[in-house]
Amino acid sequence: MSPSRPQSSELKIRTTQAARLRRYLDTVVLPFNARHRAAFDECGLEPGDLRTLDDLQFLPFTTKSELASDPRAFVIIPEKKILARRPGNILRALLRGRRQVARQLEREYRPIFLTSTTGRSTDPVPFVYTAHDLDRLAETGRRLFETSGATTGMKLLNMFPFAPHLAFWQAFYGGATFGAFTLSSGGGKVMGTAGQIRFIRKLQPEVLIGMPTFVYHVLHEAAGQGVRDENLKRVVLGGEKVPGGMRRKLRDLAHELGAPDIDVVSTYGFTEARMAWAECPHPVGSEPTGFHLHPDLGIIEIVDPDTGMPLPPCSPGEIVFTPIDARGTVVLRYRTGDFIDGGLTYEQCPRCGHAGPRLLGKISRLSDVRALRLDKLKGTLVDFNQLEHILDDMPGIGAWQIELRKQNDDPLELDEIVLHIAKLGGDDDEQLVHEIDHRFAQIEVHPNRVNFHDAGELRRLQGVGAELKEQRLVDHRPKTTVSPSVSEEREAQG
Repeated sequence: MSPSRPQSSELKIRTTQAARLRRYLDTVVLPFNARHRAAFDECGLEPGDLRTLDDLQFLPFTTKSELASDPRAFVIIPEKKILARRPGNILRALLRGRRQVARQLEREYRPIFLTSTTGRSTDPVPFVYTAHDLDRLAETGRRLFETSGATTGMKLLNMFPFAPHLAFWQAFYGGATFGAFTLSSGGGKVMGTAGQIRFIRKLQPEVLIGMPTFVYHVLHEAAGQGVRDENLKRVVLGGEKVPGGMRRKLRDLAHELGAPDIDVVSTYGFTEARMAWAECPHPVGSEPTGFHLHPDLGIIEIVDPDTGMPLPPCSPGEIVFTPIDARGTVVLRYRTGDFIDGGLTYEQCPRCGHAGPRLLGKISRLSDVRALRLDKLKGTLVDFNQLEHILDDMPGIGAWQIELRKQNDDPLELDEIVLHIAKLGGDDDEQLVHEIDHRFAQIEVHPNRVNFHDAGELRRLQGVGAELKEQRLVDHRPKTTVSPSVSEEREAQG
């Protein structure tokens, strides 16, 4: 591949995206959303001023706090008079009749479906979909299945929790559109662990889909019961980060079920985008080649988390999202609070040959970099994303939970880190604690205590099967004394 090809591909993609964005803003967003119209007026901009994607930097960001305070302000609400005067609609009315055009416009703009954020740090924020958006959800689901290496002859078990959240519905619509047999079990809250194991035993699926912690738990229990699934070829994960250690542990458990070798595929998505992206399968021991994006449906920028300035390709930074074909709830330049350490690339994927943009490297939450008062002299910023990778990469640890507390439960005392673990294998407790201390030294913190639990007790602490997302990091410090995260501090500073 010549050096000029990626640059040419990048230019073509970005030029096409800029043109689609201008048309989308001019015909859908600004005429029918007062909040976005006011933002453009405040900046003195019109859609035509966005000649290239570099001009996006002149638009303000949308933040999580703005969404939480007034989610209805971001919904597209069309005016019938404006739609009726558009030449295209007039022509279609003459050719097909007014009733047919009215049905088409209702399908495009009328909200009929809703998902929401999980509400871990704030109240859940609703995002509404029109039938137009559901078509896009189905299409991105189909692409996700395709990228993940599924075939229509496979049987898939979707173990995402049944709820008005993106993961379950992306998998549901994706399976229906892709055309593979997909059993959506509803996760632990619907069928329980026993139900998932029963489905594995009877269905013998080739693909399991779910959240890493829950899939690990189900496979651990299934292996303990001697369940076999020699057909298993792939585990597709979403909703949480998937460190290399978690991939290895899932492969080991699948081997206990009789599957000789499986691919562990990670996906990345968020409610505000109303879509998810997948990495393509890669052999054991090789590095993932990134999440394959959909440039016809949305624009990804990578910006400096501190300054908000756009960064060049392959630069680490915060992920920012703008849709270019959405209806219902629409956010422009949405700051995800997610940090990607490899940035954005337009180079051809070395694994599958995909020529579109990809997100490279590990994704971490800026909100999981927290300020702790671990000594009396100063505060300490602790990156719990790094701790997750350290713990998942330790072969002697099965499941775990990090708990933040105040010493002696006194709000005025120092913060402390309590690590709860379920061992994997027969490692000596003292030896394992020593190894944990050694690895934690990489980020210059140490747990104040390490509490050992059996697998069942740790599942209860994590809320496996009871919570929509299993709790691997819990903050039990009094709310009035909890220090803000880095991203919360940034938002407060504007």
